[in-house]
Amino acid sequence: MSQITSTSLDDGTKMSRHQPEKGEGLEIITASMFRMGTSSMSEAFKILGYNPHHGLDDSRKIPWVQIEEAAEGKWPSTSDASGVRRRRRSGKYTRQEWDAVWHEYDAVTDIAAPFAADLATLYPSAKVIVVQRDFYSWWPSFLNVNLGWRFFWGAELITTVLGVFNMRAGHAVRKLYFGLFQAHSIDELQANARRGYEDYFAEIRRVVPDSRRLEYKLGSGWEPLCKFLGKEVPEVPFPGVNDGAELETWRFNAFVDAIMQTLIIPLLYGTGVVAVLYLCWSLYASAMR
Repeated sequence: MSQITSTSLDDGTKMSRHQPEKGEGLEIITASMFRMGTSSMSEAFKILGYNPHHGLDDSRKIPWVQIEEAAEGKWPSTSDASGVRRRRRSGKYTRQEWDAVWHEYDAVTDIAAPFAADLATLYPSAKVIVVQRDFYSWWPSFLNVNLGWRFFWGAELITTVLGVFNMRAGHAVRKLYFGLFQAHSIDELQANARRGYEDYFAEIRRVVPDSRRLEYKLGSGWEPLCKFLGKEVPEVPFPGVNDGAELETWRFNAFVDAIMQTLIIPLLYGTGVVAVLYLCWSLYASAMR
């Protein structure tokens, strides 16, 4: 059973919030690709009393190492930033491993969506909400916003340097994208875009029966979502979050942070090495006197 507490929205409206007990598992799995209203859906889940995971809420809480491992398990041919198919993981993630990743959440959205079919199988009582934008209106946005900054001329260097210090965000995202579109290069990814899009949603509909699945169309409001989840319709408008504007801000901050870490972390490590060598030399010199 979930423990329920209440909190207030910015406008003073009260809402209930689930506090899932350990081991209860996911209640909602959002099946959609990035740039398909994930921010709006996450806010809607919050209003309905759930505790959703959404990557833009706090990028530091994204379990990048586990996401990378799970991507390798699902798509064994994925490669890292240098193009090397170095495996950190063999075999798909288990229910126990996913429990450890999502233990504090009862709903998942964007970063979990590539694994939606696997999660739906491992969490048979979870309800699955499919949000699918038209390919031709979605792909240019995804290509520009999501792929652009991950494959620009300096991205590989930044990703490789940070990966040395076990900061795996760049590697994990690269493997997610290449896995989803069965690609090993950005050109191959673009060539496979439509097929990857179709295969993703076909797999979801093949794995998840109609009784557990809601085909939700953005702009439909609260009624179909609340009916599916067994919730009362809130007395607030359905959230309309601008994914593009929010992601642009997040992307800029993440880019600056990555640049700073690329420059500062090696410097700090180098300074530490120099300090240790100097200390050892000082001790040696003192002993030789």
